Amino acid sequence: MAAPIKFGMGQSVLRKEDDALIRGKGRYTDDLAPSAALHALVLRSPHAHAKFTIDVAAARLLPGVALILTAEDTAELGGLPCLFNLETDPFTAPPYPILAKDEVRHVGDAVAFVVADTLDHARDAIEAIKVEWTTLPAVTGVVNAIKPGAPQVWADHKDNVLFDVSIGDKSATEAAFAKAHAVAEIRIVNPRVVASFMETRAAVCEYDTKRDHLTLTAGSQGSHRLRDILCQNVLKIPTEKMRVICPDVGGGFGTKLFPYREYALLAVAAQRLRKSVRWAADRSEHFMGDAQGRDNVTTAKMALAEDGKFLAMDVDLMGDMGAYLSTFAPYIPHGGAGMLPGLYDIQNFHCRVRTIFTHTVPVDAYRGAGRPEAAYVVERLVDACARKLDMSVDAIRRKNFIPPRALPYKTATGKVYDSGDFNAHLKRAMEIAEWKEFSKRAKAAKKHGLIRGIGLASYVEVCGTMGEETANVRLDPNGDVTILIGTQSSGQGHQTAYAQIVAEQFGLPPERVHIHQGDTAEIATGLGTGGSASIPSGGVSVQRATHELGDKLKQIAAEALEAGLGDLEIADGVIRVAGTDRAISFADLAKRPGVDPAKLNGSATFASADGTYPNGTHVAEIELDPATGIIRIVNYVIVDDFGVTLNPLLLAGQVHGGAVQGIGQALMEQVVYSNSDAQLVTGSYMDYALPRAADAPTFTFETHNVPCKTNPMGVKGAGEAGAIGSCPAVVNAIVEALWREYKIDHIDMPATPERVWIAIREQHRRHSL
Repeated sequence: MAAPIKFGMGQSVLRKEDDALIRGKGRYTDDLAPSAALHALVLRSPHAHAKFTIDVAAARLLPGVALILTAEDTAELGGLPCLFNLETDPFTAPPYPILAKDEVRHVGDAVAFVVADTLDHARDAIEAIKVEWTTLPAVTGVVNAIKPGAPQVWADHKDNVLFDVSIGDKSATEAAFAKAHAVAEIRIVNPRVVASFMETRAAVCEYDTKRDHLTLTAGSQGSHRLRDILCQNVLKIPTEKMRVICPDVGGGFGTKLFPYREYALLAVAAQRLRKSVRWAADRSEHFMGDAQGRDNVTTAKMALAEDGKFLAMDVDLMGDMGAYLSTFAPYIPHGGAGMLPGLYDIQNFHCRVRTIFTHTVPVDAYRGAGRPEAAYVVERLVDACARKLDMSVDAIRRKNFIPPRALPYKTATGKVYDSGDFNAHLKRAMEIAEWKEFSKRAKAAKKHGLIRGIGLASYVEVCGTMGEETANVRLDPNGDVTILIGTQSSGQGHQTAYAQIVAEQFGLPPERVHIHQGDTAEIATGLGTGGSASIPSGGVSVQRATHELGDKLKQIAAEALEAGLGDLEIADGVIRVAGTDRAISFADLAKRPGVDPAKLNGSATFASADGTYPNGTHVAEIELDPATGIIRIVNYVIVDDFGVTLNPLLLAGQVHGGAVQGIGQALMEQVVYSNSDAQLVTGSYMDYALPRAADAPTFTFETHNVPCKTNPMGVKGAGEAGAIGSCPAVVNAIVEALWREYKIDHIDMPATPERVWIAIREQHRRHSL
């Protein structure tokens, strides 16, 4: 068996992009802004729901003010589109205007755009704009929004409901419940969260008067998607009239994938003023203007046979859309519902999905985009089933897991799991966590007045279905290789991962492979990065394009070396006649006279119709102080199935990061709006808690990989998996502790010290009456 290539597939190659970043040589949008650019600010509503009139006349006369835009000034623009609809029950999306006209619908709604020579002058103009507000009743939370007589976000959407649809077979599910030995039921809240990326959104727009052409530089997750939506839906100009550049991007988590109002406003301002205009969000704007995540209320029931077999699952899911429909917003709860059966053989399934408007910031895809919400529901429910039948949480999972012999397996929601061994990673995770010895650790903790809990979650998700991704791999004059691809790294390590795929075939070290992303002028097409698709789709395209380039280079080398194609091999950046010292370097191939330039380029397009289904088990062990409610994670084990591992080091980083995000949601993160006037209470990091290093445990991470049968590389997407398994594992551990000690069988995220303390005190109060 041949030895693995030093920098190839499966090797823990260090991230090649890190050297520049840690030396401060990263170049983000705000670093690249032209020094002569004008500065822009957005005037945002302080009210969640209000009628208003606006007078900008005095503000326009202030020193340094170049332009002020209101809804009247942008009437020719289209609104931000929703790109998802239901095939069976199509809905009509309400308008999402670039600037609100006459009525605002959430705190932070944009009402004016100010451009001035300095930020201070822009701030002066913002303060000088006169707005007369007439406040209106507002509503937050889906439960309140559907109540009779609740304030309406949109008059033509009765009871604030966008759509109310069913997935699955309701009658078969009801019949199964009628025959059940027992029924387990939970009602859980998946709280709203802020996508706290390190780099706030920023953009610069430049206008070329000679070409009537716009160049927008923005920290996005995909330059082509951003350009196409802005041009086709909002600005209504040909796409060739705009170039979009994405430089280094400091995190995205899904929420930088979408177009936002500011990008269109910058384009209008640059065109009208014939000058460059820049804008950068501060953290307050991040909280009030960027799409937020999660925010579901779900009731789920499982029909159980006496032996613990799952007979049917019935779910009622309500997803909060906020005040407007962001790009993919309605898809998140609806698409996520397709993953509710999890890893279990559940023949009868039904889910009612309602999407509901509230007077809050719009919600959209956030790391996992519906799959973490689904995994949280089913894994919390499975633990409830175990308690109902007095079974262990692992035994009931083993009883109901889809066995390897049943794969490929089509779920009741139509998903086809192609590969995996679910019991194997459950068993291994429990072994590493020393599950059998937990009772000893719990007794030892009890002596110190602490309560230990242990919990697990076995998840599955679907990813890699973004669509077609094209890669072009070319040989440079110096013998290096350059990849042009439409994915967009926001910290994942694409520069390294794609270089390894080239290294696998050419033997080139990473420093000789260069990745170009994020420029619509240089790269013809691209879907951007989302849904853990960059390696399952983009990676396959790179692999195939590299193979095509290799075949072309062999043809050139065969002529140069006067050898047959079958006698040639590629290694270490040269093509040689196998078994001899006759060889020609890549650099000499690139410079060979008369070579057709097309033979120095390989291209391939790949799209996964079936998607990939990463899965795994998380085990969390916690320690709870009943006197304070403080929870500490003392052990955390992850065993995942990602098919084939491209780079173990990058993979571990992705899994660790995602798991910490899930831990943050489980223990501390929650967007809070006041009930009375829908004010954003958690409007900054003074009030919104994020996990810090001290809150993260030391992870033990392993893979138990079963190659994906539907992906040519055998890989399964990995970027979101950590955030999918972590929430239910942590909360199941907390509930296990509370149930064993106090018979408390439920707590919602975030399980803050206050919530835990109150739950314990309330249980004491009830039993003391």
